[in-house]
Amino acid sequence: MQFRPSMAPGAPAPLGGGAAARRFDGDGTPREATPGGHVPVLLDRVFGLLEPALAAPGRADRDAVHVDATLGLGGHAEKVLAAHPRLVLIGLDRDTEALGRASTRLAPYASRTRLVHAVYDELPDVLDRLGFEAIDGALFDLGVSSLQLDVAERGFAYAQDAPLDMRMDQTRGITAEQVVNEYAPADLTRILHRYGEERFASRIVSAIVRERTKARIVSSSYLADLVRDAIPAAARRTGGNPAKRTFQALRIEVNGELTALENALPAALDALSPGGRIVVMSYQSLEDRIAKAALTQRTRSTAPVDLPIEPPESRPGFRLLTRGAERPSDAEVAANPRAASVRVRAAERLDPTRTGNHHTTRERR
Repeated sequence: MQFRPSMAPGAPAPLGGGAAARRFDGDGTPREATPGGHVPVLLDRVFGLLEPALAAPGRADRDAVHVDATLGLGGHAEKVLAAHPRLVLIGLDRDTEALGRASTRLAPYASRTRLVHAVYDELPDVLDRLGFEAIDGALFDLGVSSLQLDVAERGFAYAQDAPLDMRMDQTRGITAEQVVNEYAPADLTRILHRYGEERFASRIVSAIVRERTKARIVSSSYLADLVRDAIPAAARRTGGNPAKRTFQALRIEVNGELTALENALPAALDALSPGGRIVVMSYQSLEDRIAKAALTQRTRSTAPVDLPIEPPESRPGFRLLTRGAERPSDAEVAANPRAASVRVRAAERLDPTRTGNHHTTRERR
């Protein structure tokens, strides 16, 4: 975990080429562009969900603290910083190139930014080392960005020939090449089933095992061809590139994405101050299920359903701000097609000292 308390002015120049940085679905559909291009997905809606917590009056002893757990190029962070002249931003990203570019974009706010090279499940350690006991806002904009997909040698894109890497953080961790060539067949099958929801996992793994006994599989295009040929012809005619589910599964395994998310969301909820808000933007069903479970658990009463009066200690600590997973409007998708697959969930921490804020439906656990 590397801290960059103030990366600008004097921040490093943007790394890499001039490719726009976007976020993508599991099939490689772009979702976000850099300054001068398209705005981040649901920029205004996300800001509107966070704004009441960041602008709440009565915080005389400290400035508002907002965590962008997936900083990327800093599009959402820039809007929050511009709107709140005293707000402190803590931006996390596991990709050092993303941090370098975000620091340049957020240079006008350098005195109020704390950019950290870390995965979001490291949030408790980050807050502890930076000296923050509580936060007021948290944003998780999940998925893989074009800073990974657009650089062929990172190995994320099945449409480009490249070494099988797929690490979001290239300073640590195993590569997709190691997973494909060294995992036991049963483990590979489990990964494709669980993380890719691939119904032809057994056929794909059989093809991989057969070919890796001849020579090590090191190329993304070669793997994509293996997957395509292993899937029945009828199933290849619909649903996009046949390799997309396999590549998604490998990427999730290499980066430990779902495990990190399962640990990060409860930690972020614990860190929120009363009135604090969290927003989670998911782009595929596995992420959304984790977000749903983490948020709904905190909005349920723990009292037995047959108790006539709910004890104060059993009341939920949060309330949901969205009805289920909120989807973009037709107008939003028309204006920004990259928003088509997003699912947004949000919640607010209740203030136990205030009355009238516990109107949360009690559900049987």
